Amino acid sequence: MMARPRRSRVPSSRLAACARLAVASGCRAVAMRIAVADDSLLVREGLARLLEDLGHRVVFRAARADILPAEVAAHRPEIVIVDIKMPPTFTDEGLRAAAGIRQRHPDVGVLVLSQYVVPGYVTWLLERSPVQAGYLLKDRILDGAVLQDALHRIAAGGTVVDPELVKSLMKPRAASGPLASLSEREREVLSLIAEGLSDRGIAERLVVSLNTVGTHIQHIFSKLGLPDTASDNRRVRATLVWLQASASGTQPNDPGSAATPAYPAAAKTADPGQPTGAPSP
Repeated sequence: MMARPRRSRVPSSRLAACARLAVASGCRAVAMRIAVADDSLLVREGLARLLEDLGHRVVFRAARADILPAEVAAHRPEIVIVDIKMPPTFTDEGLRAAAGIRQRHPDVGVLVLSQYVVPGYVTWLLERSPVQAGYLLKDRILDGAVLQDALHRIAAGGTVVDPELVKSLMKPRAASGPLASLSEREREVLSLIAEGLSDRGIAERLVVSLNTVGTHIQHIFSKLGLPDTASDNRRVRATLVWLQASASGTQPNDPGSAATPAYPAAAKTADPGQPTGAPSP
């Protein structure tokens, strides 16, 4: 029998306290129908409480990924929050389920939660769902404002990548491959695009004008060879290029490493339960 990987528990009392702080700071916004899937009762109920305190409606809770297709069809949430590692193998059931939800229900967004920084998880998901998808580290849900922001970006059709993953890939190393042609500032802008920031969000973060950001982004698209087509989301395609190129320079024991650009199939990372085969929706 496969040993169940050690999993951290986020106390529901801490989630509730963070929700109260988030509401007090003014991050309550448009209410949404949310579903929560996590095998931990404490995390599941704590996250549901946080979401309700933020003004959302939790339409169902699930402890297993295999029941998500039927539950989503029955309750039609706007966003499903799902842990990547769920029973029975605790490898990638949640990730597979999220991709399947996006495939079968294009109007339903997904936010996957991970205990580990694994670029391949994000790459694999965004390749299959270039809109209305996000990836956050589990500790991030303790910050109600961050969670609220991620939910609204996804609901608006955007993507979200945990800043910690972006930070791990920003470790000093020589730019190579498709990123070699980008200036240092352009790589910085591309990393913020990867986080899911809008042009205005990037301008505020870098304290520059919107016109400056727009110019950098157009240069990035041009240098990466991303033509403007009606059917393509160039921001997501640029994100995938950045994730793949950045992850390819990590070392095997780096928690952010990936065995291949498409999926971390055989990498030896800090994640003891990392899957050995690429999932399919």
